[in-house]
Amino acid sequence: MKILFAFFIVALALSSCEKLIFEPDLGSKNPLTNFDYLWNELDRKYSYFELKNIDWDAIKNTYRSRLSDSSSEEELFSVLASMLNELKDDHTSLVSPFNISRYDIALQNPDNSYFRTIQKHYIPDVWVTESGLAHGFLDGNNIGYILYNSFLINFTDQEMDFILNRYKNTNGIILDLRGNVGGTITNVPRLLARFIETKTLAAYTITRNGKNRNEFGAKQPFYLTPYKGLRYKKPIVVLTDRGSYSATTFFALATKALPHFILLGDTTGGGGGLPNGGQLPNGWTYRFSVSQLLDVNGNNYAEAGVPPKINVAFDWSDLTKDEILDRAILELQ
Repeated sequence: MKILFAFFIVALALSSCEKLIFEPDLGSKNPLTNFDYLWNELDRKYSYFELKNIDWDAIKNTYRSRLSDSSSEEELFSVLASMLNELKDDHTSLVSPFNISRYDIALQNPDNSYFRTIQKHYIPDVWVTESGLAHGFLDGNNIGYILYNSFLINFTDQEMDFILNRYKNTNGIILDLRGNVGGTITNVPRLLARFIETKTLAAYTITRNGKNRNEFGAKQPFYLTPYKGLRYKKPIVVLTDRGSYSATTFFALATKALPHFILLGDTTGGGGGLPNGGQLPNGWTYRFSVSQLLDVNGNNYAEAGVPPKINVAFDWSDLTKDEILDRAILELQ
C-alpha cells in the first residue's frame, strides 16, 4: 500500500508545479531523431547549465553514441533517462507508456522525520482536517504544530481559520514541511499570507529566453500579500530537509524575507526553477526547469537548496525523540 501511495504522489507531482506544453506529435519513432529533439529542447531552454557547470555538449557525445537507428524503445528510454539524470534536477522527468523516470534528490540523503514518533511521543491527539492537514498542541499547549506534507493539498480558508483560531494563544507555531515534495505553487503565497501583516517582496524569478545558455529575461518580482481575514502574528519555525522540494523550496526562500520566521532542520532539496515540458516525436512526454529563483538580494542558491538558520538532524537510533522538533520547541519557549 505504501509503495502504491508513493507512486501516486510521484505521478501527481509530475503534473504539478508546471503547465506542460505539448507540441504536435511528429510521428517519428527513430531513436536518434528523438534523442536529438530532446537534447536540442534542453539546449535551448534549460535554465541551470551554467549555475551547475554542466557540459551539455559532452553529455550529448556520451549518450548519443549509445544509440543507433535500430535501438529498441527500452534502450532509447534508458539512454534518455540517464542523460536527463545527469542534470540532478527533480523537475526533470521522462514519461513513456511503459516507464517513468525522475531524478529523486531525497533518495541521496537520509530521512529527517518519522511521523509515528511525533504521534506517539509528542502529540497523541493529532487532529486532521478534511484536506489532510495534521495539527496539535506541543509543550503544554504553549506551541502549535502543523504538518503540511504536500503543496498539492488545497486547504480551504475555513480549515485555516479553524487551525489558527485553535492556536491563537500559543507562543508560536511549528510548520513541519519535512518531506514535502512540492505541488501547487499558488499554495505558497496562500499559506504565507496567513502569517504576514504587510505586502512583502519575497523573491524574484528569471526565465531562460535566449539561445545562449546564460540568457535570461528580466527579473520578475514575487510579492506576498496579507490575507484579509484571520492571521497569526507570532513567531513561526519552519522545519525542512532534503525532501522539501520544489514549491517547498520556494516557500523556504520566501521566509528569508520575513524576520519572524526561522528555518530549522536541513537544507531543502532545491527545485526553485519552475518546470515546463512537451512531447517527443514518438509521443513520450518530458519536462525540465526553465526558470531560476532568486532571493531579494539576487542570490541564486534555490537549486542547491535553501539552507536553514539552524541545522539539526534526526537521530534514527532513538525513535522516541525527534531532535529537529525538540530544537524547534526550544526556539519558541
